[in-house]
Amino acid sequence: MRIDIITVLPDLLHGPFDNSIIRRARKKGIVEINLINLRDYSTDRHRSIDDYPFGGGAGMVMMVEPVYNCITHLTSQRKYDEIIYTSPDGQRFNQSMANELSMKENIIILAGHYKGIDQRIRDHLVTREISVGDYVLTGGELPAAIITDAVVRLLPGAMSDAESALSDSFQDGLLAPPQYTRPAEFMGWKVPEILLGGNTPEIEKWRFEQSLLRTRERRPDLLGDEES
Repeated sequence: MRIDIITVLPDLLHGPFDNSIIRRARKKGIVEINLINLRDYSTDRHRSIDDYPFGGGAGMVMMVEPVYNCITHLTSQRKYDEIIYTSPDGQRFNQSMANELSMKENIIILAGHYKGIDQRIRDHLVTREISVGDYVLTGGELPAAIITDAVVRLLPGAMSDAESALSDSFQDGLLAPPQYTRPAEFMGWKVPEILLGGNTPEIEKWRFEQSLLRTRERRPDLLGDEES
């Protein structure tokens, strides 16, 4: 998989992509991640990429020309399955979307900034708009990192334990059950007895029941009308 991230602040993303699972996936050649500085595509001698909005108002808007130049340069070199724009008013990102994106081959993520980008880019070039939550961040770099992390960990070979991702929260529409490890008793706090007996079918049944209970208590919206 190839992920090209268009950003005004490429240095902000080196840390998340140079560590842990993403770093190992990059070293293995499972994913190629490129940080592309949008200012390199400005035709202004000051490398400007923003301007005042037509009609007035506070804030600045990312200009159409640098974004267009960058995206058309990238798409002239290869076909992209998605051109994603990170925006507070985009579709809410979830595990199902991460699963879908992990099946793609080439993705562009455009990190928004300021008051957003010129609407013409959204109308004519962007194929999907994604939000990571109902709040506003300084820029789209952190959402781009979240999307990338959620997708890359699903790629075959990215995780040493491939089954681990399949048991994550939201993969089956439920929150994950409680997890325990050694010692079996600490400060008088005991691990549930059922987890110590080695009866796998009963353990799986208990875990499902705990997932259902936790989801009903914490995220009843995930269960729909019938369960909530």
